[in-house]
Amino acid sequence: MNDIAYYQNIFLKHLAANKIEGEPATLYDPANYILQLGGKRMRPVLLLMAYHAFDDQIEHALDAALAIEVFHNFTLAHDDIMDAAPLRRGQATLHEKYNMPVAILAGDVLLIKSYQLLLKNPGKADPLKLLTIFNKAAIEICEGQQMDMDFESADDVAEEAYLKMIAYKTAVLLGAVMEIGALMGGASAHDAGLMYQFALNVGLAFQVRDDFLDTFGDPEKVGKKPGGDIIQNKKTLLMIRCLAHATPDERAEILSTEGSQAEKIDRVIRLYLKYEVDSATQLVQEHYYNQAMQSLDQADVSTARKDVLKQFAKWLLERTH
Repeated sequence: MNDIAYYQNIFLKHLAANKIEGEPATLYDPANYILQLGGKRMRPVLLLMAYHAFDDQIEHALDAALAIEVFHNFTLAHDDIMDAAPLRRGQATLHEKYNMPVAILAGDVLLIKSYQLLLKNPGKADPLKLLTIFNKAAIEICEGQQMDMDFESADDVAEEAYLKMIAYKTAVLLGAVMEIGALMGGASAHDAGLMYQFALNVGLAFQVRDDFLDTFGDPEKVGKKPGGDIIQNKKTLLMIRCLAHATPDERAEILSTEGSQAEKIDRVIRLYLKYEVDSATQLVQEHYYNQAMQSLDQADVSTARKDVLKQFAKWLLERTH
């Protein structure tokens, strides 16, 4: 059975050998810069795994995997601008290293290049079907980002709205990636749909886990101090559930900006523990993980190739950073 590193290595070799080329260099050098900042590369790896579940000629899926990584980095470039983020993976963000106009334009060219790469080798799939899936996910990502920004100024966010937001911001692209990879490999529409549901639910569990680690993760493993979401009054599942149980005085305490950041983090974590939203959030993660496994179990895929997908899901959801 191939492991996750096998797919990562294949993709990284393809990425290194296929830089985004063009002139002027002042546009394309920044585009390649963000692609080289690292990361888990989980989206292209998922596409390769989905393709490989139905066809052995994995090299035919490499351009589509690159398309997904190029598109993902387009979203990161623009997210970093919106967040005024100075660092990405410990290095200067695109707009910090260059400037704002260059970062916007480099992001734009990455978006366009992603479409070119997706259609370069559609495998056994109808190219129009691939575009339809890709476009739907791209639009939902924009909608999810806007919802996330809207939530920043909202006093109350419904749990259902939060789950829809994280589905759109994170999970739908994972689902689309696996559906595209499966169709390219010759999967039936039914099996490709099951691959979509598997990855969608893994993505939801992944984001819930991410929110949990921001507050309760080991700082040495996460690489940052806990409580960043608390300081920003970010409407995570933890905060939404705590606000739903809190008394009026406790709600005011949670949302207050008085005192030091350390004091705010301490008082909010105390309330999280009081209302056991930490363990409740972990149950939500487990629910989505179980939903993902149910979809995967129904797919007409060999046990060995299901196992590597299960390994991938476990790797994501048991991570400590």
